[in-house]
Amino acid sequence: MSQEGYKNADLDNISLFDCGVTCMNSCSCFAYSFTSDDITGCEMWNQDTEFVMSASGRQVYFIDEFITRNGSSIPRKSEANKRKSWIGSVMGGALLILVSSFVFYLLWRKRRIAEERLKQKKILFEIEGITNPSSLLDNRRSKFSKIETTNHGMRVFSFESIELATDNFSSANKLGEGGFGPVYKGKLIDGLEIAIKRLSRSSTQGLAEFKNEVKLIAKFNHTNLVKLYGFCIEKEERMLIYEYMPNKSLDSYLFDPTNTLLDWKRRFSIVQGIAQGLVYLHTYSRLTVIHRDLKPSNILLDYELNPKISDFGLARISELNEPKKKTNKVVGTYGYMSPEYALNGIVSTRMDVFSFGVLMLEIISGKRNSSNFDSDHPINLIGYAWQMWNKGEALELIDPVFKGSCVDNEVLRCINVSLSCVQDQADDRPTMSNVVSFLSSESILLAEPKQPTFFTNTAEKNPKSPIVGGRNDSLNTVTISTMCGR
Repeated sequence: MSQEGYKNADLDNISLFDCGVTCMNSCSCFAYSFTSDDITGCEMWNQDTEFVMSASGRQVYFIDEFITRNGSSIPRKSEANKRKSWIGSVMGGALLILVSSFVFYLLWRKRRIAEERLKQKKILFEIEGITNPSSLLDNRRSKFSKIETTNHGMRVFSFESIELATDNFSSANKLGEGGFGPVYKGKLIDGLEIAIKRLSRSSTQGLAEFKNEVKLIAKFNHTNLVKLYGFCIEKEERMLIYEYMPNKSLDSYLFDPTNTLLDWKRRFSIVQGIAQGLVYLHTYSRLTVIHRDLKPSNILLDYELNPKISDFGLARISELNEPKKKTNKVVGTYGYMSPEYALNGIVSTRMDVFSFGVLMLEIISGKRNSSNFDSDHPINLIGYAWQMWNKGEALELIDPVFKGSCVDNEVLRCINVSLSCVQDQADDRPTMSNVVSFLSSESILLAEPKQPTFFTNTAEKNPKSPIVGGRNDSLNTVTISTMCGR
C-alpha cells in the first residue's frame, strides 16, 4: 500500500470479523484488513487516507465493496444503490408526469364537455325554445335512445344511435355528398329508415343554416314537404335526421333519357304536388316561408313517386302581406333565380313562383334550363319555350319519353302556366294558389304570358350576347344535383 492505514494496539489480537464491526461503527472508516498472517489484528482506512492496492495482494475489505487477491472486484453497493436510486427517480418522475398528464386530460375533457353541453343547450334553446334543455341531455334512457322534445315532436338523437344506424358511417350507406357534407342512409334500432345529412366542418352551410332548417321544418306538416325526424348536436356534430326517400331526387329521373319511369301522368302529378307544397309554405303554414332554392335536386320522391320539397337551409321567413324586402346576400342557384332577386336582391314569394315555372318547364321537356337549344342563337330553356309558344309549336317542347302518353291540352295548359310564372315583373306572375287553380281546372281562362326577361331580342341580333340565367352555378353550394336514393 502506498500509505498505511491507522492501527490501534488494542486491536492487535481481535478477529477479522470484530475489525469489520469496528470499522462499520466508525463514520469515517471505509476499509479494513488484518495485520497478522493468522488473520488477526486490525488496520483501518478513513476518508482522509489515500488507498492504493499494493503488490502484496493482502486482502482488504471495504464497507461497501471487497477486493480479492487477484485484483478483481465486485461493484460497490453504494454505486448499485445510486443506480437504483436513479432508476427510481426516473420512474417516479415519469409516473408523476403520467399522473399529471392524466389529471390535466381529465380537467381538459371536463371543460370540453362542459363547453359542448353549453353549446348544445344554446342550440336547443334557439331551435326549440326549450327553457330546460338539461332535462333532454341528462335524462337519456340509454346511449342509443332518442328523446322526444316538448316542442313540435322533434327528437334529439344521440351520436351513438346515429353511428349504429349508419354502421359507423360506412361508405356502403353513403347516399351522396354536397357542399354541406355527406348524406347517409340509416336504420334505427326500431326499424325506422332514415336519411342523415351530416354537416361537415368545412361546409359553407354554417350553424345558422342548420338551425334555420330545423326551426322551419319542425313546424311543417304537409305531405309534399320532407319530414324531419330530429337532429344530433353531440360531439360537435351537426346532423339532420330526415325520413328516407328511396326513389332519389327528381333530377336523377328527369334528365336521364333512358329512364322511362316518368310518364306524363306521373309528371303532372309531381307538378301538382310541388305546387301544393309551395302553397302550404306561402299561405297555410304557421309562417310564410320562401324556399329560395327550388330545383329538381331538391325535390325528393317517395316509394310511390310522390314529390316532397327538401333542403330548407336557405329558406326565409316573412310575414303575411309583408312588402318586398331586399337582401345583400343573394343565395340560391343561377337559372332558377328570379331576375329581381338575382339582380337586385328583392325577396318575395314570387321568386319561388319563378323557380317553379323553370322547374315545370324542365319536367315537361326533360331538359335543364342551362341547355342550349339553338346553335345559331344559343338560348336557354325559358327562351326556347317562349320561342316555340310564339310559333304555335309549343308541343315540340315535350320530352319524347312521354310523347305518346300525354294529353295535348293538358300539356299546353302547363306550358302556358309555366311561362306565366317566369314573366319579367314579379307582380305579373300568379301566386301559387292561382297556379294550383289553373292546373286543377280547365274552365279557368289563362292570360297570355308576357315575354320573359331571360329571353331578349338582343340575343337574336347579337349571338355573342350573354343570356341571363343560362348558368346553373350554385352560389352557396349547399345543395347537390346528383344523389343516390335517400
